[in-house]
Amino acid sequence: MRQLIEKQHNILEVSGLQVKAKTSIGTIPLVQDIQFELKPGHVLGLVGESGSGKTITSLSLLQLLDRKITSIEGSIRLHGRELNGLSAKEMRRIRGKEIALIMQNPMNAFTPVYTIGNQFIETIRTHTNLTKKEAFELAVDSLHNVNLPNPSDIMRKYPFQLSGGMLQRVMIAISLCLRPAVIIADEPTTALDVTNQLQVLRQLDWIRSEYGTAILLISHDLGVISELADDVIVMQNGRIVEKADVYQLFDHPQHEYTKKLLHARPSLQFNKENSRIGEP
Repeated sequence: MRQLIEKQHNILEVSGLQVKAKTSIGTIPLVQDIQFELKPGHVLGLVGESGSGKTITSLSLLQLLDRKITSIEGSIRLHGRELNGLSAKEMRRIRGKEIALIMQNPMNAFTPVYTIGNQFIETIRTHTNLTKKEAFELAVDSLHNVNLPNPSDIMRKYPFQLSGGMLQRVMIAISLCLRPAVIIADEPTTALDVTNQLQVLRQLDWIRSEYGTAILLISHDLGVISELADDVIVMQNGRIVEKADVYQLFDHPQHEYTKKLLHARPSLQFNKENSRIGEP
């Protein structure tokens, strides 16, 4: 499958992307000269410390930054169509249907006073001509596909009645149901325990394998990146400092900042002298 994917055209092409914040003393660069591309079924990891520009980059791709206080320059092409500069109405047609976002905090993704079903169905009907009944059936099927038990019952629940892991999978189900070409997963496992992290990673891997969805995986967790990504971009101070195949980057990092990130990973120190439980 990998050889087939390599021959296919790019779904998403980003070049010369620059985002600047407008202030009373002038403009301040937030990200500069960002360039990458995504092919079908490909997972691109985006790593860097907090404030390096990862989330700003993802929001600019979705055209979700406030244009009153920010400016976006450069090219963002989805299936060859330029997204930068499209009207809000045009972008609403594209978001969710062609390019979807999985947020890092699932509790912030849902309106607390509406049921999961209400919000799920509204999302589907915004982008399709399905009836309410057809949208309900599609939503239930999508929840089943992400291994959530009793999907019909979940549709009647409110967000606070579900755990963080369940809400994260609901978000994935919503992202998946319209078969978007690209999914941007912004820290999708940050708020989850280890068991739910594994479930979410397996689900993302299944999505890219089953449907050929391209995934931009944003994370500061290098373990998550090493598990899922094909290639990795390292960002520092709003710039790309290194881009490499995931094996190359972890085994032979070139940039000093990348080396520092890798060395900062927590490790378990094993002392042979005290290796037996209960031994002093």
